[in-house]
Amino acid sequence: MEPHNILGEPYLEAETLVHFIEAQLKRLNLQGQKVLVLVPDTTRTMPVPLVFDAVTAALGDVAEAVDFMVALGTHPALAPSALKGLFGHELVDGWIGRSRIFNHSWDVPESLAAIGLITEDEIFKLSRGKLRQDLVVKINRKIFDYDHLIIFGPVFPHEVVGFSGGNKYFFPGISGPEVINLTHWLGALLTNYNVIGTVYTPVRALIDRAAEMIEKPKTCFAFVLDDGGIFGVFTGSPEAAWEEASALSAETHIIYTGRTYKQVLSVLPAMYTDLWVGGKGMYKVEPVIEDGGEVIIYAPHLKTISTTHGAILEEIGYHTSDYFTSQWGKFKGYPWGVLAHSTHVKGLGKFDPKTGIETPRITVILATGIPEEVCRAINLGYRDPATITIEDWANREAEGILLVRNAGEHLYRVQ
Repeated sequence: MEPHNILGEPYLEAETLVHFIEAQLKRLNLQGQKVLVLVPDTTRTMPVPLVFDAVTAALGDVAEAVDFMVALGTHPALAPSALKGLFGHELVDGWIGRSRIFNHSWDVPESLAAIGLITEDEIFKLSRGKLRQDLVVKINRKIFDYDHLIIFGPVFPHEVVGFSGGNKYFFPGISGPEVINLTHWLGALLTNYNVIGTVYTPVRALIDRAAEMIEKPKTCFAFVLDDGGIFGVFTGSPEAAWEEASALSAETHIIYTGRTYKQVLSVLPAMYTDLWVGGKGMYKVEPVIEDGGEVIIYAPHLKTISTTHGAILEEIGYHTSDYFTSQWGKFKGYPWGVLAHSTHVKGLGKFDPKTGIETPRITVILATGIPEEVCRAINLGYRDPATITIEDWANREAEGILLVRNAGEHLYRVQ
């Protein structure tokens, strides 16, 4: 019998991976069924073209339909040219061959369906006392057009849920704003500092609870990989595949430095095109920055705060969670997911409502294409990226300076 996981030495060969995917799909007995495959967007390292080709080759003559949905969460919809880049094939009227390609639309009410309610008492229990309110669980209604749902996605340390992947492809991947906002704000209350790289968190418990309400067969292919290749793939239920993958991710994606640093230069790759996703350059290094230190997010190509939420972020700025919770009456009407992002980029700190003084633990500086006046207005520091030569920051750990190349997918911890 074929195993339910496969590991590389250190990386998997493409041919071996394709064979594994085909063998696992064959075991699912999808003859005559309609299959919807969920994949990440372009902000995640993932061999989507290989997956598309392997899945359609394995199921094209077996299943009645094999369609794909990009699990965008609140990320902007991908244009046809971006979808071509993601899947490696030209789209024709929303199709690639016999497969339809969908963007998830989190903010289009008619595209969503309510599938259940998590009561305030259960939310209180799952959140470990951080929140108490009912939660209506909504998800993209297209799932009801299919017989089997399959997730293909990577697992990395994650600022909101601990480790990404698994049922996160449903919530927030293809969910409504209610789940997105509550789970992200719960993550903010717990703080990135305490959550990221933790295997099972209250946010994961909440996501798994919501996924129980999806009354469809679900299978997950959880990838552990980096830009060099694929370390391993785990299959099974979203919960089981994610659990095994997160254990391997903890071994491969967490770098232990043994010390803190006064300065970190976090160099973002081109796949992060706005600060909404580029904030990972802060999230992943926050644990190794000493009190009073600073992180510089270096990304000259990044010119936007957020394609989707930029107007709100320009209004509220970037602040510690204490800033918002101490003035909750003023901020509770804003989307909680946006508040959460703000706190994750700003990091830990305190706010004194009597004096109005906010004291962040560290300083966050943008060396990006975002103008200085905008950075100051949103309560972040600014540095002209032209004044930075990346190699000048290399090999200076003994001075308390850390250079992180290709930042965003590896987590840095002291120990």
